[in-house]
Amino acid sequence: MAKPDQNAVLRRLPIIVGAGAGTLFLINRLLTPTLTDSQARSDALGVIVSALLILTGLLWQQIQPKPPEAVELLGEEGFELAPDLSEAVTIELAWASHLLLTNTVTRSIVVYYNDRVLLRRGVLGKTNTVTPGAILDRVMQTQKPVYLVKLALYPGRVEFDYLPENTQGVICQPIGKTGVLILGANAPRSYTRQDEIWIEGIADKLGNTLS
Repeated sequence: MAKPDQNAVLRRLPIIVGAGAGTLFLINRLLTPTLTDSQARSDALGVIVSALLILTGLLWQQIQPKPPEAVELLGEEGFELAPDLSEAVTIELAWASHLLLTNTVTRSIVVYYNDRVLLRRGVLGKTNTVTPGAILDRVMQTQKPVYLVKLALYPGRVEFDYLPENTQGVICQPIGKTGVLILGANAPRSYTRQDEIWIEGIADKLGNTLS
């Protein structure tokens, strides 16, 4: 379910007030049989103020854009770990995934390392296998993260069939040279630069543990 935009009324208020005041000035002008010079000047000033209010409201729509609309990801909540992990690795993966799910917009997590899936947590996709495509291969080869701000716009989204099908945004963060931390969000353009820096730090810590 989309989170309501609590600032929507404030953004629209100048437009509503400006349009309403302009309409009242027009009605008053039409109903006035004899127009004095002072009233004409007052009406002109009122129309200018109404126009400025409407312009202010339109500018607010640009300066304070609506936040990205979140969706409810399709899939079942789950927590899956590879069965042969050491206790230290298990604890580290559980800790890292919990932090990401509770402190960022992340709703689905997959940890892929050394050609296998070590963890799936959050809203799970239909398949539990990861077949690296062009995007994951590039992440591991270049050792640079990829942030797909709105997954639906990218043809390469087909390789993320292990995430919920309506995932809105994806971050692929390298873990060492043979792994990737894959995060799915329920809203497009929702990760901040600070989130990306924090995710990079968590991935580096995971890489140290796994290596």
